[in-house]
Parts: sequence; C-alpha cells; structure tokens
Amino acid sequence: MTGASAPHLGIHLLEALRDLGTVETHLVISAAAHRTIEIETGRRPAEVAALADVVHSRGDIAATIASGSFPTLGMVVVPCSMKTLAGIAHGFSSDLITRAADVVLKERRPLVLVARETPLSLVHLRNMVAVTEAGAVVLPPMPAFYQRPRGIEDILAHLTGKVLDQFGIAHDLFPRWAGVPASTERPASTERPASAEQGALV
Repeated sequence: MTGASAPHLGIHLLEALRDLGTVETHLVISAAAHRTIEIETGRRPAEVAALADVVHSRGDIAATIASGSFPTLGMVVVPCSMKTLAGIAHGFSSDLITRAADVVLKERRPLVLVARETPLSLVHLRNMVAVTEAGAVVLPPMPAFYQRPRGIEDILAHLTGKVLDQFGIAHDLFPRWAGVPASTERPASTERPASAEQGALV
C-alpha cells in the first residue's frame, strides 16, 4: 500500500483475501500510506497490518519478497501513487515496494497497479505506458454501475473482484455481467429515419 488517496481499496482487498483464506498475503505499507490510512479511514496502520499474514518493513531489502527465488502468485500495489508508479516504470527501487515490483516484473509474474490520481498528466500517462510495456497491468479504480451498486461497499467489492480476477483467484464479490434481460430491452424504433435533406446526425 502506498500513499495515494483511498487506502480503503487496499484494506478491502486484504479483508477479502483474509475471508477467502486461499492465499498467503504479504503486506508492505509505505510511510505516506501510514498517514493516509490515519487521515482517510480513522484507523491505525497497525489494525490494517493485522489483516495480512506477513508484514514487511518498507526498508527491509532482505525481506523474502525482495528475491525472485521466493515464489509468489504476483503482486498488487493498491492504491498505487504516481511516485511509486514512476519508480516501477524506471526500475528505481528505492524501497521494498518498488524492489518487490521490480522482482515480479523480472520473474514475469503478474503485477497489478491500482493507480490512483486524477486528472492524469502526460508524465503519468507515459509512466503507465512504460509499466504496461514491461508487463504490468494498470488497473485504475474506476467504479462500474451495470450491477447497480447500492453504496460504497458494493463499489469496493467490484474493484477488489477486478483485482482478484487478474490473478485467477475465484470469488463471488460482484455479479458477473450476463447480458440484458429481454424484458428490459428497448423495442425497435418504428420512426422513419430523417432524410439527408433534414440533416440527419448519427
């Protein structure tokens, strides 16, 4: 977890993985993330850390996840700040988060970056292209409304589910799109199309 706004995204993912109980979670919280957790959620970073199976210090370059010989399913940075995105895009491993991401890329494992910023500058976009070309997936936390969310929890569940999908982790966090029921389809229009002379616009 990095210091971008919306630490709720990372917390919800940790809670979902804990409830599933199918994978072991390793967590690194950046210094800035400690602050955003306190400011935006009112929770203590220690409470969030307790949701993970293993917690690593952000400065511990000797941690297991700093080595490619330690097998993992991959890595997700959620939320991912533009600073961390830039570090990953250019191979600048200044802490355990960027080092672990570098390891995941070089070992050709899935790396998902839940990039949180708006609007995006040209620098941000170019860094996103760079990490995508390197093999990462940029997954901005964009809410979907086809499942008609009833609140923030539904939106968080959908975003968490989209992350889990990238790793092939089975879940039932949101309803899958199954097409539009016939009863809700609009009937075909019976109006005559406007002629070219009338200035038809499509």
